Amino acid sequence: MTNLFASIFDTAAETIPFSQFGIAVGASLLIGFALAWIYNIKNKSSKSFLISIALLPAIVCVVIMMVNGNLGAGVAVAGAFSLVRFRSQPGSAREISTIFIAMGTGLITGMGYIAYAAVFALVLTAVMALLSFAPFAKGGIDTEKDLRITIPEDLNYSEAFDDILEKYTARNELLSVKTSNMGSLFKLRYKVVLKDGKSEKEFMDMLRTRNGNLEISMAKPEVITNEL
Repeated sequence: MTNLFASIFDTAAETIPFSQFGIAVGASLLIGFALAWIYNIKNKSSKSFLISIALLPAIVCVVIMMVNGNLGAGVAVAGAFSLVRFRSQPGSAREISTIFIAMGTGLITGMGYIAYAAVFALVLTAVMALLSFAPFAKGGIDTEKDLRITIPEDLNYSEAFDDILEKYTARNELLSVKTSNMGSLFKLRYKVVLKDGKSEKEFMDMLRTRNGNLEISMAKPEVITNEL
């Protein structure tokens, strides 16, 4: 077992005990989960971003363990990671984290720790898959909808839809109000999170009965490409 987790290169750094490796990665994952959970309390973010926050401490932990005391490896890693951020097309937070995982795995194998590379890749990809399917970051910006309602000028928009919004949405916020058609119409824009996605049709029908069957639209909010 000791030889299994040793470097295949004779000139490599001192072998890292598997118990210490596991404790460090496990602690990093726990801290990452705590950071993501705390950040999500008041700041609504995409699920992709929160998964990245949960995984990054473990990725950096393994990179630091592998390059510790090796100046050449440290310079190479710094150059490679800077290329990802500044020399490539920016992607989503999850895409960048996956690139970091792949680079970390390559770094570990390059240092000769084949078994550690397999463990590292298996653990982090498993955690990423579990978080992707789990109700993690429920109610974040991934579930928000952009609701736009047109109402006649004689309808008091400040209270007209309160009961409907309270019944069908877990969270709602009036973002803007503007006049249209020479002031005879008002256009309201809400940011909402539905309690049940299956009730969207019923929700819009209730709104139509309240606004005189004028135009209503519901769509995903504009996607911000550069998440990090």
